[in-house]
Amino acid sequence: MKQSTHDLRAVFIRRDGAFTGFEISGHAGYGEAGSDIVCSAVSSAVMLVCNAVTDFFGADADVTVEENRIVLRLNSFDKPSERLLESFHVHMENIAEDYCRVKVEIREA
Repeated sequence: MKQSTHDLRAVFIRRDGAFTGFEISGHAGYGEAGSDIVCSAVSSAVMLVCNAVTDFFGADADVTVEENRIVLRLNSFDKPSERLLESFHVHMENIAEDYCRVKVEIREA
């Protein structure tokens, strides 16, 4: 599926029923750069999850940050981190229900 330049896309990775990572990319397109409340909400949630997984839980995870893209991958099973990723998935689904330019999908690894 080709991503529109005005879509914010969240792809969650799941293996054996457990969330093991995500990739968030794009823009929601609900406001000017720097004042888009949807992008701000998602960015804040993404940073909370990444920081909690790596700094608070101390999980073995890789985080890659690029322009308009952030990826988190758990390198080994970590129950607290997996539960947080599951909660983040629900949060993103709730945002997507209210904002049609936010797309969420799950990929099985």
